[in-house]
Amino acid sequence: MTTTAADQAPGSSSAPEPTDENVWLEEIYGEAPLAWVREQNARTEDLLEDADYAALEGSILEVLDSTDRIAMVGKRGEWYYNFWKDQTNPKGLWRRTTWESYLTDSPDWDVLLDVDALAATDGVEWVFHGATFLRPTAGEAYRLALLALSPDGGDANRYREFDVGTRTFVDPAGGGFDLPTAKGNVSWLDADTLLVASTAANLPRTASSYARTAVTLRRGGPLETAPRLFEVPADHMMAVAAHDSTPGFERTFAVDYIDFYNRSTFIRSEDAWLEIDAPTDVNLSAHREWLLFRPQQDWDLDGTTYPAGSLLAAKFDDYLAGVRDLLVLFTPDAHTSLQSWSWTRNFLLLNLLRDVSSEIRVLDPSVPGAAGDGAAWASSLLDACPPLHDVNAYAVDDEDEGPADGGAGDDFWLVATGFTTPSTLMRGSLTRDPAGTAGVVSSHAAVKASPSFFDDEKYEVQQHFAVSADGTRIPYFQVASRDLVLDGQNPTQLSGYGGFEVSRTPAYSGTVGRAWLERRTATSGGPGEAPHSRGGVYVVANIRGGGEYGPSWHRAALKENRHRAFEDFAAVAQHLISRGVTSRERLGCVGGSNGGLLVGNMLTRYPKLFGAVSCGVPLLDMRRYTKLSAGHSWIAEYGDPDVAAEWEYIRTFSPYHLLKDGVEYPETFIWTATSDDRVGPVQARKMAARMQAMGIPNVWFHEALEGGHAGASDNRQAAALQARSQQFLWRTLAGGWA
Repeated sequence: MTTTAADQAPGSSSAPEPTDENVWLEEIYGEAPLAWVREQNARTEDLLEDADYAALEGSILEVLDSTDRIAMVGKRGEWYYNFWKDQTNPKGLWRRTTWESYLTDSPDWDVLLDVDALAATDGVEWVFHGATFLRPTAGEAYRLALLALSPDGGDANRYREFDVGTRTFVDPAGGGFDLPTAKGNVSWLDADTLLVASTAANLPRTASSYARTAVTLRRGGPLETAPRLFEVPADHMMAVAAHDSTPGFERTFAVDYIDFYNRSTFIRSEDAWLEIDAPTDVNLSAHREWLLFRPQQDWDLDGTTYPAGSLLAAKFDDYLAGVRDLLVLFTPDAHTSLQSWSWTRNFLLLNLLRDVSSEIRVLDPSVPGAAGDGAAWASSLLDACPPLHDVNAYAVDDEDEGPADGGAGDDFWLVATGFTTPSTLMRGSLTRDPAGTAGVVSSHAAVKASPSFFDDEKYEVQQHFAVSADGTRIPYFQVASRDLVLDGQNPTQLSGYGGFEVSRTPAYSGTVGRAWLERRTATSGGPGEAPHSRGGVYVVANIRGGGEYGPSWHRAALKENRHRAFEDFAAVAQHLISRGVTSRERLGCVGGSNGGLLVGNMLTRYPKLFGAVSCGVPLLDMRRYTKLSAGHSWIAEYGDPDVAAEWEYIRTFSPYHLLKDGVEYPETFIWTATSDDRVGPVQARKMAARMQAMGIPNVWFHEALEGGHAGASDNRQAAALQARSQQFLWRTLAGGWA
């Protein structure tokens, strides 16, 4: 392995770049790199794709294509919209129905767009990424929408104007909007004007590969010469412009995303931008007359300190006028964090986690909070959250009329799930108690339920806590058979993420149930014992770097403290072994994207803990990650490897540079996608190539030739991707290779 440092000028503050023998693999669509990819794919497919694999992939595809799963909907006007994929429609149908029809077992769907047919007509493998409607004038129905279509499943989209009345795209020759494929965002300003932040038409881009400018695009006008509206520095992450068309509260915003955790927000005022005065690490959101604040770090304001992860409110116009009397709506504690919030027309729903189990509270801005309850507005607990479950509440349509006018403005959705509880969709409504004694009154009822894809009654969910190297208690979930034997011989799959304040919460997965929990070993009994078999154990670790306990949990593993996330994950692995759940030979780990960096560090820093590593769409070369795909945008998370002082700590968690000769590494499967324009396939390629060149045995690589950062653009590809990872882990941990 050649990793000698390049020459560095004396006194330079730039970090030297190690010699990299695999730079040639960075040409994503180069002939030689793709030839290498195809050779690797064939080798891996020969290993994994046996008769058991075919059955496994088919079983997973059956889950993904099930017509009995919940068709989740979003309300616009009188219609409920859904995007649906199944075996017959692998690329999907964009469709809608009425509420009355949706309540039936077989809704009557009005198909607006058949993406498979569009792909066949255009000769492009379109992937549907959503629709943005133009708000109609009063008394009219929603009609025009901008559809985001990716040609390969990546983050770059083509935006095309669509008329849901005629079920056709609006012809560009007649003035219809049709924006070239690029990274960016689009917002309606009015019926004939868009706010566009894009990298198309030679518009400038940031070092992170995102849009640097926003323009005002008139119907029929060229994007190339559209008037510039907003611009950010080249070393910032991206520019965004958006218009809030809520009647009576129309506002145009622009956001300068400095990095992942810092941004400046502006409001358009008299043809100029007025910056909203708040620290860049305080997240802002507006709703009608209210402005909400969620600080990422403790915020000192006029002698008062508001803790990181709290939620604060002020009247929008008052705050812009200089009034700084903030209302405290939520304050975190050692066990409870705010994950998200959603406004109905008159109430605010808070989605909380208490030791990684959901709790939901409803706030009423019209009623002061009771003394001692910690909230400026009256707060009521929504009774909808069983222990060790994930339940989220969000508004059905906050722009609809309120219940007094017969509208759904205070209706809300509830989506509940657990590791052994299929997802359930409920709908509820919020009202004020007429007597004024019970606060907010809520009611909800089940609307749809997903089927069971495995015998979930046979399995038990437990929560345990491991102790990390610095004494921090790290929660994790364990899903296993109720008759689990603690003899260290159970094939165990440990999953984690630990970055970007993303929380890993309980979630039902028919794929995990079928491909791991229900799969059985063929274990022979000992002398005098009957033959027996056992299923897999599935574990999710809630390590630092994630958001399970709010911003402080995330910031604890940023940059030079990244090692804490890895120590946490290793502590969970050690705890599983010490409890007798598994052993090194039976323990594997899996992670994707930032989770790929996580398990890449398990491979290189803790090889004695794991028998197998499944590493997907990963960051691995932390010396060059800022130069690859969208990597520059993650400097706030990991640090800047071009700065010598920061490379000194980054190099300690760069798996590509931590490989050593003479180490017994776990069996390794690295997988990625050619069309991933977020992390990109390059780091995965180089890691596999270096490990193979070092003579490390049992290193396998597979690259999907389409699918974007998800690694798959349809259910068939998703089933194949998941089946390869599950097959690799099972054969390695449960029975070995033939």
